[in-house]
Amino acid sequence: MTDLLRSAVRTAGRTVDLMVTSVADGRGPGRRRLREGLLAALVPVTACLAMLVGLTAWTRVGAAGTPARIDVGVGRVLLPRAGGDRTAAFFRIANTGGSEDQLVAVTSPVADGITLNRYERADEDGGGRGGGPSGGGGGYAARTVPSATIPAGDFLVMTPDTLDLGIRVKSRPQVGDAIPFVLHFRRSGRVDAVAFVVRPRG
Repeated sequence: MTDLLRSAVRTAGRTVDLMVTSVADGRGPGRRRLREGLLAALVPVTACLAMLVGLTAWTRVGAAGTPARIDVGVGRVLLPRAGGDRTAAFFRIANTGGSEDQLVAVTSPVADGITLNRYERADEDGGGRGGGPSGGGGGYAARTVPSATIPAGDFLVMTPDTLDLGIRVKSRPQVGDAIPFVLHFRRSGRVDAVAFVVRPRG
């Protein structure tokens, strides 16, 4: 669970650094966008802390045999490349219930289509296509999967090298924009979520 928190802090730190650098160079967003971007960086840390508290309570009181209980943290959406309409989104999903659940679909009013993509390290001979818009890059093969399992009393963390949501956007978003999503689970049903647009690393 500490790995989840460290990942959130690293993501928040990178987002703040990028936005401060952009403002210093005179090419970044104005005050309003900066404020929104800082919010996008800080909110995931708070969400992860809430998830960790919930999972700790789960282990203490014992929830074996109870229904799945899904909590989706604040996510992030990568800013699409110039002229492109494809990008990726990432969420951290906690299950504090006593039964596993599966993420089976994701929808958003800003997207023409969303797929769940899993990345696996490609063979040394170069078999398989490289990573997608999330930045998995060469060395990884991507495949679309119908679902992703969130075990009981555990969490699922989407990353560019493991699992992401491939998105075809209707119009180009801006850094700091809040994007609404609905995550559909096999047992828990619809869960509303939000993700903030951030600049890709590198």
